[in-house]
Amino acid sequence: MTFSLHGVAVSGGIAIGNAYIIVHDEFEVRDNLIEPSQIDAEVVRLHAAIDATASQLRAMREKIPANTPSDVAAFIDTYLLMLTDTTLSDEPIRMIRERRHNAAFALRNQRDAIVAVFEQMDDPYLQTRHDDVDHVVNRILRTLFRDDLTRTDENTQRMQGAILLADDLAPADALLMQHYGVLGFVTEYGGPTSHTSILARSLGVPGIVGVHHARRFVHDGEVLIIDGNEGVVIGDPDQRTLNHYRRRLDERLKYVAKLNKLKRAQCVTRDGVAIELQANVELPTDFAAAREVGASGVGLYRTEFLYMNRVDIPTEDEHFDAYKHLVETVRGVPVTIRTMDIGGDKQVDPALTNRAKGANPALGLRAIRLGLKEPQLFVPQVRAIIKASALGAVRMMIPMLSHIDEAKQVREIVRSIQQEFKSGGVAFDPGMLVGGMIEVPVAAIYADGFAQVLDFFSIGTNDLIQYAIAIDRVNDEVNYLYDPLNPGVLRLIAMTIKAGQKAKVPVAMCGEMAGDVRCTRMLLGMGLEAFSVHPAILLEIKRVISDTELQHVRSIAEKALKTTDMDRFKDLLQQLG
Repeated sequence: MTFSLHGVAVSGGIAIGNAYIIVHDEFEVRDNLIEPSQIDAEVVRLHAAIDATASQLRAMREKIPANTPSDVAAFIDTYLLMLTDTTLSDEPIRMIRERRHNAAFALRNQRDAIVAVFEQMDDPYLQTRHDDVDHVVNRILRTLFRDDLTRTDENTQRMQGAILLADDLAPADALLMQHYGVLGFVTEYGGPTSHTSILARSLGVPGIVGVHHARRFVHDGEVLIIDGNEGVVIGDPDQRTLNHYRRRLDERLKYVAKLNKLKRAQCVTRDGVAIELQANVELPTDFAAAREVGASGVGLYRTEFLYMNRVDIPTEDEHFDAYKHLVETVRGVPVTIRTMDIGGDKQVDPALTNRAKGANPALGLRAIRLGLKEPQLFVPQVRAIIKASALGAVRMMIPMLSHIDEAKQVREIVRSIQQEFKSGGVAFDPGMLVGGMIEVPVAAIYADGFAQVLDFFSIGTNDLIQYAIAIDRVNDEVNYLYDPLNPGVLRLIAMTIKAGQKAKVPVAMCGEMAGDVRCTRMLLGMGLEAFSVHPAILLEIKRVISDTELQHVRSIAEKALKTTDMDRFKDLLQQLG
């Protein structure tokens, strides 16, 4: 009998295949104290397990098909780097030597400590980084427990043309989905910002997460349909349903082929107006993805990862190496590096700042406020960005501006460093642009003032919407109010765009709203001429832009911004399509 289940769509597309149910083994890790005479052997055993795990991952990396997107291997590289990081091994070894814990128990305790740091973060993207830690530690544990990680030939054959069902999938499992011919996946847990979801989008594998208790209702081997656009799982479909989705699958394949043709196409509206379409990047895995989809630049490079999971301040050289790698990878397109946005939802080790987390970190000492208070955190980064400007079209962007004096202080720091570099013969671009994020309502209202100090604006809608509506966007109790098309939010955005136009200061948008196809035409109608989005959604936004007549949407947007009648407002949004 046909039935349907619902979850969160994380990777678009339709897949039809037989269910392949995965049951992940749970390890029963006990605190069995070892004898003093066993300590050295237990340390050697842990090292051997880490080395064996690294060998397994390197072997996996070599098996990645040649036609797989180039950023995929970087996920395994991330795991390999974690295995060489002493953060993972030093504390367990200390526990083995000082407390006589066995290797598995010591390793699991260290995993729990690292995961706890991520789970305290309010940012859902950073919260899900603990998936990487879990995956790496579980692989080491399997080695310690002598669990065979290789798939049998029978399992490999069953995965061909199958749809995976699991409680959750590790990113490394997702890596080989294409290799084994897996058509899609459904998980009972997980979220749209997990590495697995991001990777699935990059691979083009349809996926749905958060389908609670899916394995209770689906039998191993039965026919499944998953709609990765709507978040729907259909079990035991009748012939009529199968035929319907096969037609849709055909249409989807043609649509994806059409999208891929846009990779090298210019981003222009139907009436010939050029629109800048750049990419948001955060990790090295995003660099190649941005290049692959033909982004005209990097409109937002988040640098917070350089400060995470460490007690020492990242050096100027560390910053420079990261920026150099980005500039060289994206090959000549403009790069906008955002200075550190830590201290709010992106908490770092207190040892870095010597400051306790405030009662309301989103409104506290974060981003540029923290940078100006703690120059030892901020200045090395600014120096590195200025050095990187000699390598290509690098711009610096300041987050969380709420007072024009903050922008002036940053400009003075930049001027002082440039003068020092000039005297010392250090190469840099004296014309490097310095811009700011408009993500605090007062900055939007006073955008004309900021335009006198900054070279460009980028609207950060994630925080702008949160602060304008006075809701915590990650709080399940109130996030239903988080609406990018709220008329008040749109007016703040329109004020920023108009202020930039009047002062001839370029205005971009790098928040999630820029990658929301429901908002694209409204933003174009309001005069936005530069979007920066995740590489996975870039071609879809380009498609909407190329199918938009600017004069038409400008007329509708102007009416929508003026009306106070909500029914009329909604009707105008409908007209935008």
